[in-house]
Amino acid sequence: MNPWLKYGGGFFASTFILYGIIRVITPVPEDKGKAKANLEASMAQRRGEGVANDGKPANKAFTGGDQGWIDLKLESVEELSPNTKKFRFALPDKDDVSGLQIASALLTKYKGPEMEKPVIRPYTPTSDEDERGHIDFVVKRYPNGPMSQHMHNMEPPQRLDFKGPIPKYPWEANKHDHICLIAGGTGITPMYQLCRAIFSNPSDKTKVTLVFGNVTEEDILLKREFEDLENTYPQRFRAFYMLDKPPEGWMQGTGYINRELLKQVLPEPKVENIKIFVCGPPGLYKAISGPKKSPQDQGDLAGLLKDLGYAKDQVYKF
Repeated sequence: MNPWLKYGGGFFASTFILYGIIRVITPVPEDKGKAKANLEASMAQRRGEGVANDGKPANKAFTGGDQGWIDLKLESVEELSPNTKKFRFALPDKDDVSGLQIASALLTKYKGPEMEKPVIRPYTPTSDEDERGHIDFVVKRYPNGPMSQHMHNMEPPQRLDFKGPIPKYPWEANKHDHICLIAGGTGITPMYQLCRAIFSNPSDKTKVTLVFGNVTEEDILLKREFEDLENTYPQRFRAFYMLDKPPEGWMQGTGYINRELLKQVLPEPKVENIKIFVCGPPGLYKAISGPKKSPQDQGDLAGLLKDLGYAKDQVYKF
């Protein structure tokens, strides 16, 4: 078992060896004071604690069921990298919250003037579920992705249709002792949703391992947020990155997420009460877990996780 997975007392040190690279991890004790308080306060401030200005519970913008599509106004756009932008959409009322739960997503819909049928795609927000008045999405532009292309061409105050929430994996505090998140590209967004829920809840003690594959370093979405978690909760959160095209001096893995990396950083299959989550492009599903048959059918477990001995009920495919 990887040394750092053997969580012990206040201090620990370990060495991560991958492809001849030695990564020495010597974190300080988990800070119960300033850093942790600052992070939790920041999360609370962003959330607004789900209470409207008049002290009443905030209205939920999305309620599912027969609600239908809601068109939201694009409020702002922030460029995060040459092919990735953060989009902030205004909710119908400034005191509304999204209505999403962990883990869930929203559908988007767009029909261009020359399109026979509308394009419908799911996206997981990156804003906290209790934030009031707006909802954020981090979207990477893909050459053959009509929705991502459309969103990247949008400017405030244009509008886009949304519907949901679409429930995924229902989370509750301490549901699992240890979860492992294997993601590629924008498949990181539901993983970040889980992390936010876990680390913003003081009673949730779940340990989290993230394995995140990308093409270049600038493609690593939400890296600052994950670094904050790693620095604040060094005994409970670890992130491992793989790049197809690493920059000079890159100190982590290169190439695709592979058997050797997973065997080294994931808990062994025989460990009780673990869950592995997978999300990314089709090639990642095929290699890591096998694809889903449909949104409601997880399909059989295949790929590297099956080869490593994990059971179907230990894996969830977003």
